[in-house]
Amino acid sequence: MRNKLTAFPEQEYRRRLELVRYEMHQQGIDLLYVTNPSNMNWLTGYDGWSFYVHQGVLITFDSDPLWWGRRMDANGALLTVWMPDDHVFGYPDRFIQSSRIHPMQDLSQHIHALGLENGVVGVEKENFYYSAKAHEELTNMLPDAEFRDATNLVNWQRRVKSELEIDFMRRAARISEKIVDGFIERIEPGMAKNDLVSEIYRDAISGADGHWGDYPAIVPMLPSGSDASAPHLTWDGRPFQSGEATFLETAGCYRRYHVPFCRTVFLGEMPDHMKRAEEALLEGLEAGIHWAQAGNRACDIANALAVPLERAGIERGARCGYSVGLSYPPDWGEHTISLRPEDTTELEPGMTFHFMPGLWMDDWGIEITETILIKEDGAAEPLAKRPREVVVKP
Repeated sequence: MRNKLTAFPEQEYRRRLELVRYEMHQQGIDLLYVTNPSNMNWLTGYDGWSFYVHQGVLITFDSDPLWWGRRMDANGALLTVWMPDDHVFGYPDRFIQSSRIHPMQDLSQHIHALGLENGVVGVEKENFYYSAKAHEELTNMLPDAEFRDATNLVNWQRRVKSELEIDFMRRAARISEKIVDGFIERIEPGMAKNDLVSEIYRDAISGADGHWGDYPAIVPMLPSGSDASAPHLTWDGRPFQSGEATFLETAGCYRRYHVPFCRTVFLGEMPDHMKRAEEALLEGLEAGIHWAQAGNRACDIANALAVPLERAGIERGARCGYSVGLSYPPDWGEHTISLRPEDTTELEPGMTFHFMPGLWMDDWGIEITETILIKEDGAAEPLAKRPREVVVKP
């Protein structure tokens, strides 16, 4: 008997499954084919670095989920999913990167075995892991099925976290704090950027408070000086220099649950224009967290942030946050709620957001962010507990 490595008890997965089935019923979907690895994990517990090949989970109304993927990865599924072994199916390696046959041909046989080849099949079209070729092959193999776009159907069921999930995110927050503490302590003029990143990875994986660290869905990003005008640069081997700000955008991660957390360090004397921007940013952060209350809307957070920034003459033009939780590369966002003026989604207790009003100007940048938890009453709780000011080091 294998020792199961699932992160949660079976009843937690069944609770999630019922949420998804209810939405499938609402949308008239008979069979849901889930390919997003975050959604696969959330529904079944599957956890493996196999998302570079075709794999997925089949959700029906009258049976536990079926995991389907590469045969060599089936053992990983047997170890990590909560379903019985006969709900795990693997296809042979002759389908891998072949120009003659395609894994969807194998998957279609399992759909025939379920008797759903004439049903309404939901697929995650807007998904990093479901290719145009896969969709073409699957529709060709199931000519009598009706295909519907079920992008983010599962994602939306993940928007409110259970207490078990929130506990995992609190563990990830302790790792986030450790990473940022190490970043602030170690950075100095002359230090090679890649040397600092190696220590960031050490802190991230070694974990905190007795809990190990998982790999984050996004690599550390820490541009300096004029490079900090671009939010998504990573690192190179150049040394840090005096007279420049460096922000670190990273996330502690525990069992795939992320708490993104960003802080900025200025080496030397910070100029007045950056001090004024920092002051407006901190005021906006505080205002946004105050408005992040159950019953308010996602746009209320964004609008509260905008007031002090606009007063200071700063126009961001980008959303200032998004729903986060369980994720795999290449993104730790949940692809549902965005903190921006157009999003009127009502905030509910248990929602978690990366509130990230970064400033990326013409030749400098600042990031000071919080991952926040919407509570039953009052303002949101920042999950990581560290000062927000730009750290100035001589």
